[in-house]
Amino acid sequence: MELLYEIQVDNGSRYHAIGDESLMLKPEEYCVVRKDFYTDYARVIKICREATPEDHTQEPQGPDKKTETPIIQRKATVVDQSKAHENLARAKSAMRTAAQHVELLQLPMKLINAHYSFDGKLVTIQFSAEGRVDFRELVKQLSSALNTRIELRQIGVRDETAAIGGIAPCGRILCCCSFLKDFASINVKMAKEQDLSLTPSTISGVCGRLKCCLKYEHEGYLEMEKTMPRRGDCCECAEGRGRIVDRNLLTQKVAVCLDETNRTVICHRDEVTVVYPEKHKYSKKSGGANSGQNSKNSENETGKGVS
Repeated sequence: MELLYEIQVDNGSRYHAIGDESLMLKPEEYCVVRKDFYTDYARVIKICREATPEDHTQEPQGPDKKTETPIIQRKATVVDQSKAHENLARAKSAMRTAAQHVELLQLPMKLINAHYSFDGKLVTIQFSAEGRVDFRELVKQLSSALNTRIELRQIGVRDETAAIGGIAPCGRILCCCSFLKDFASINVKMAKEQDLSLTPSTISGVCGRLKCCLKYEHEGYLEMEKTMPRRGDCCECAEGRGRIVDRNLLTQKVAVCLDETNRTVICHRDEVTVVYPEKHKYSKKSGGANSGQNSKNSENETGKGVS
């Protein structure tokens, strides 16, 4: 039986590969993969499911035709691991060579990492740039200097951060490095609906873009917000009547500023009852105005009768 695996190479790129169940591959183990015209050394991220006939072809990412899904040839041995370490050293040397040529050609690009395929037939160099870069001359020079096939791949700032890695402001490993691989569209409205401060340093991640967690946590915050009173609502609690000045969706607690003492108390949302005294005052005021108008009309009618 064939299984579909998710694997990752040393430059952070992930893709799916098919391997036989007899390989007994487990997550965090290494394997040798046959991809296109070269072989690669990769780490198993997870076992997705049993492979289907449709999994043997991949959808094209551009104008190219469908390509065959990489095939896992074998579990990596100690010899394979030693060769992979040599390729890491060669990749660092290739980065230095590429940096020299980029400087000579004065190209507006930032090199991120280099990756040697397991058999050395391909060197993949990832870079970031603000716009499009004409790197055709760079490819020619690098191909001649390294004596191998060169592939330059431009990636965005989010992918750059995922490749480099780091620690998020929450103290955990960056989501893009651990589990999040699809970068969805994010906007400031999501931060507003989660009662977050709109300070750029607060809602921005290490990459300088809006935090990815604003998107995948958004639905949960909207669900919690349904049962929460809003800021500015008049309410009654055990301490008396007041107005809600702050709230915390995660803890489901609100801060109430009491009308009589101007003191702020923290209460659970179940301990407060939202009221609207302005409506009652408006009704009472309206009633008083009507009664005054009725009295005035009565006096006018009486005056007319006397005359």
